Amino acid sequence: MPHTNKASAPVSVDIPEFEGRYVDLGGCTVGEARAHALAEELIKFLETSEVPNGLFAADMFCDFTMPTWRLQACGVEDSVALRLAGHPGRGTVPRWRFDPTPTGFVLEVEEAWDSGGEHWTCRELFRADIGDEGITQLSVYCTGDWDAARRAEHAAAVTLIRP
Repeated sequence: MPHTNKASAPVSVDIPEFEGRYVDLGGCTVGEARAHALAEELIKFLETSEVPNGLFAADMFCDFTMPTWRLQACGVEDSVALRLAGHPGRGTVPRWRFDPTPTGFVLEVEEAWDSGGEHWTCRELFRADIGDEGITQLSVYCTGDWDAARRAEHAAAVTLIRP
């Protein structure tokens, strides 16, 4: 099926790393469905710290920006090491939003995890370019990691309209 075809019924996505997976395209293109499937695999990686097959291209580039610093990595191994240096264990992604782009997707997430006896949260925005092998370029923008004291300080100072 060409990437420009639209469909309203579940179809098989003919991509080796997603063999056997059926996706309800809901009127989106096959390219958008593939981007969504990769975004879901990225969420699995964020939650488990394990890289699903086909998620990243071997020569991927990662550009990671946090509140007061910026880091970069090339290749899957170095990019995963960059992630694990800041988030070494399992966590959850209780909220996320996916938006397809002409070259891949944008994914907004909220993460939560425990480390060093503390519960942490952060919000991140991922802009991913995708190719035949998976994510080829990943830009990450992180709010920084918030512990209980930071969340309490924020809650005392600000009333959010939406979570």
